Amino acid sequence: MRAITKQERHTPPELEPQRRYKMVTENVSIYYGDVHAVKDITMKFPEQSVTALIGPSGCGKTTYLRCLNRMHDMVQNARVDGRVLLDDTDLYDKSIDPIYHRRKVGMVFQKPNPFPTMSIYDNVVAGVKLNGVRNRAILDEIVEDCLNLAYLWDEVHDILRKPALELSGGQQQRLCIARALAIQPEVLLMDEPASALDPIATQKIEETIQELKKDYCIIIVTHNMQQAVRCSDYTGFMYMGSLIEHGETKQVFERPADKLTAKYVQGQFG
Repeated sequence: MRAITKQERHTPPELEPQRRYKMVTENVSIYYGDVHAVKDITMKFPEQSVTALIGPSGCGKTTYLRCLNRMHDMVQNARVDGRVLLDDTDLYDKSIDPIYHRRKVGMVFQKPNPFPTMSIYDNVVAGVKLNGVRNRAILDEIVEDCLNLAYLWDEVHDILRKPALELSGGQQQRLCIARALAIQPEVLLMDEPASALDPIATQKIEETIQELKKDYCIIIVTHNMQQAVRCSDYTGFMYMGSLIEHGETKQVFERPADKLTAKYVQGQFG
């Protein structure tokens, strides 16, 4: 088993040359003041696929994920260098409105975060209403469509006016997925969406991810390597802010090209 070179690490693999890439990062580095948190990452994310980002705590997975949604714009002293491309448009170009961009790249966080004072219905359409949609028939259709996509409609269709916080943790997380889908994103980012959930709720989230990838490019951060194997088509392994290896999930877990990747997926550290 050979160690890959620095040049190879920074050169994105042609995962499947015939596939179209929905999102690409080119030489992305992220700084918090003088701290170089993420180092020169180039990755390609095919449409209609799931990419898992794995690595030990503090390796930069979530920091990198958040840059794809321009969330570091709101962090003092944070800086992103390099390019983040969505359909060949650089999302960090000065001409791009960050709010408009966040409609195209949705985000689901580690802990379910439904709006606590809102009903299930109003949680789903909150972002749509902010965009000016008020027609009740349209809102009703959006709620049903998005809750169906999140595999939640059958469980809540008769309690839509109840507070969202009355749902279980797994249901709340699927509600947050429905809320993210309501604004019609093209990419869906998920930061450990099942880490706070029980095994049954986790299974439902994973089933939801598998269905959603038919229409979306999904990028997921996970500490659960079994989840990465079950859910993802591609996997990127990060360590100390660097991308060590990126390829098809089966190859990364069964035939890793880098010794460090092999040690991590075999559970020798983490």
